[in-house]
Amino acid sequence: MLRIGVVGYGTGGQHFHTPFIAAARGCALAGIVARAPATVAKARADWPETPIFASLTEMIAAGVCDAVTITTPPQTRRDLVLEAIAAGLHVIADKPFAPNAAGARELDRAAKARGVVLAVYQNRRYDADMQTLARLVREGRLGRLWRVHNRMDFDDPATLEAGPAGGLLRDLGSHLVDQMLWLNGPAVSVWAHMDHVDLPEGRTDASFVIMIGHENGTLSEASASKLNHMHLRELRAYGDAGAYVAHSSDVQAHAIFAGKRPAHDLAAWGYEPKAHWGTLHTGAGPESVPSEQGRYHDYYEAFEAAIRTGTPPPVTAEEGARTLAVLDAARQSAQEGRSITL
Repeated sequence: MLRIGVVGYGTGGQHFHTPFIAAARGCALAGIVARAPATVAKARADWPETPIFASLTEMIAAGVCDAVTITTPPQTRRDLVLEAIAAGLHVIADKPFAPNAAGARELDRAAKARGVVLAVYQNRRYDADMQTLARLVREGRLGRLWRVHNRMDFDDPATLEAGPAGGLLRDLGSHLVDQMLWLNGPAVSVWAHMDHVDLPEGRTDASFVIMIGHENGTLSEASASKLNHMHLRELRAYGDAGAYVAHSSDVQAHAIFAGKRPAHDLAAWGYEPKAHWGTLHTGAGPESVPSEQGRYHDYYEAFEAAIRTGTPPPVTAEEGARTLAVLDAARQSAQEGRSITL
């Protein structure tokens, strides 16, 4: 069993890491790092048999884990990732992986020099809607893919990370851009527009649209907002054989926030309800497409397999750096009002 410790028990640690480690074959939740009394109490209530530590240093000294997931606030992650690497632990770093592509490459070099696996937690590759669209593309149901529109609008102002070091581009942008690079391959050009608000913590980007030109000729559009009082998750894809559109319910997140855990019923976990199945439009007419299974725990199973077999992890540090290079280019594009060539 790969013993995994989770560093941080906010929303990420509680909802998007520990339940999926517990559900993943070959993985065991070995420890949790939490400090605030209320956070410690929450972790103990959720995982009564899992030891709680006050720091990563303390958890390393206890020798309870082979790998760690770092899911603390973004500004704290670099030092913790480097501490874990120096201790010889394999590491999963939550998104945003680093402040920029240069920072991501620094972490990648450190992991390779120490001989440990460093991976980026881009769990939304394992969303039901993305898995369904990817299957249609693999099967050639859309023909040659022309363009993909990837939209994630949340009416959720409370979770906007305020200030110049936060913002929506690094938050949801990390997910949306990673999905498009995973689906369509490397980017060669980036154009972006960003909207900002002035908050007590400083100027904050609160919505964006990014156009990505891919090496294979496909065009991706990624957009998101949190302050516009609208909730809509949409995937739209156009190819020379048809089109596909889906409006998902974000089924795994909803289930987790409702108190469910994938380990309770893995076979039924993560399927979009029929009302949220996407529609494939071809010359034969519209066709409702059954949902693929959303399985965030697949990420952890693939991470365990990578360590056991020496194969690449599910999302490599190099891939994380490429996503951040697109985000860096998007910020530059929005500031300078021009397309950026990668």
